[in-house]
Amino acid sequence: MKLTIEGMGRRGEGVARHEGRTVFVPGTLPGEAVTATGEGERLALSTLDRASADRVAPFCKHYGRCGGCQLQHWNEAPYRQWKASLVREALAQKGLGDAPMTEIVDAHGMGRRRVSLHVRKRGGVVTAGYMEPRTHNLLDIDACPILEPALAPAFDIARELGDRLADCDVAVTATLNGLDVSVKAERKVLEREHARLADFVNALKLARLSVNGEVMATALPPRVKMGRAEVVLPPGGFLQATTAGEETLARLVLESLGKAKSVADLFCGVGPFALRIAERAKVEAYDSDRAAIAALNAAVKATPGLKPVTAAVRDLFREPLVPNEMKGFDAVVFDPPRAGAEAQAKQLARSKVKTVVAVSCDAMTFARDAEILVGGGYAIKRVTPVDQFKWSSHVETVALFTR
Repeated sequence: MKLTIEGMGRRGEGVARHEGRTVFVPGTLPGEAVTATGEGERLALSTLDRASADRVAPFCKHYGRCGGCQLQHWNEAPYRQWKASLVREALAQKGLGDAPMTEIVDAHGMGRRRVSLHVRKRGGVVTAGYMEPRTHNLLDIDACPILEPALAPAFDIARELGDRLADCDVAVTATLNGLDVSVKAERKVLEREHARLADFVNALKLARLSVNGEVMATALPPRVKMGRAEVVLPPGGFLQATTAGEETLARLVLESLGKAKSVADLFCGVGPFALRIAERAKVEAYDSDRAAIAALNAAVKATPGLKPVTAAVRDLFREPLVPNEMKGFDAVVFDPPRAGAEAQAKQLARSKVKTVVAVSCDAMTFARDAEILVGGGYAIKRVTPVDQFKWSSHVETVALFTR
């Protein structure tokens, strides 16, 4: 079908109208004339009949076949405007479209410091890479230009592990002490190969190898820097995608906290905010991940000169902090998973905390939580979009709310 692309959807796909219905065409840009094929609302680009002046050549040879990046074909300026608009439009849907918003911050830095690869072994041949768009077909990849240079060996490492463990998923993180590798593999295969897996740490020059959450061997504890502190990562633990992304989010959080002397850090993870805040204020930190809390507590003990830090395990979805528990805080920071922090936002809306800093990786759930806070008497003072997932439809947000 012949289509004219009228705009860009939230998933980074061109939007068009055809016979009274909305359709989406990946790989297209606003203003382009295209021929598309397929059924349903998501189509495939067949031919580009008239290109946009904003179209640029992708820099990755796998682009288009790889299901990772979506927007390498778009010029930087309109791409940035669109990505910031994702946050603005989400707020507008909640009646908060006039919230003061800054320019989007590019936080790609040196690239992604962690990568998750699928590995398959068929007929003795091992492939490793990412899935092709909207399929379960694995694209074998030798290099990915959006990764930190330190992750260049990740694909060969994944294939080496796949040769031994067959089908598996391999996550590789670049740390100060080398590559930390965490594998998910079939239990039967693991039992057979268990005794020999420790040899991979030396053979592949890894910092640590974990399989199904169990540490096989450690050459050096995989550490990352967070302010003055260094954190030893739990196997498979969460970490912001880029070093620049974490540093940008932390800088915005600290700026928003101002001179607060007592802060709660909710959904704290291994402490990217808590450890930096503790350089100048007392912190109480909470997260449901026991391994993350243990890593945070260990980092606190190993770092001299910090203000008091209390870190505890708590499921804030089921057991959010209530107003009485927040009486002693000058400020609260929350950085939930993609689902947002609805239950906690409702309790904050009932509290008397003067300053709330919201960090989010999903524009829609951020807007929902912002609506709750505003309904409880908070004003949005500043919203900053952050682009650490460059060339994708994912956008981070840091927002300051005051009573």
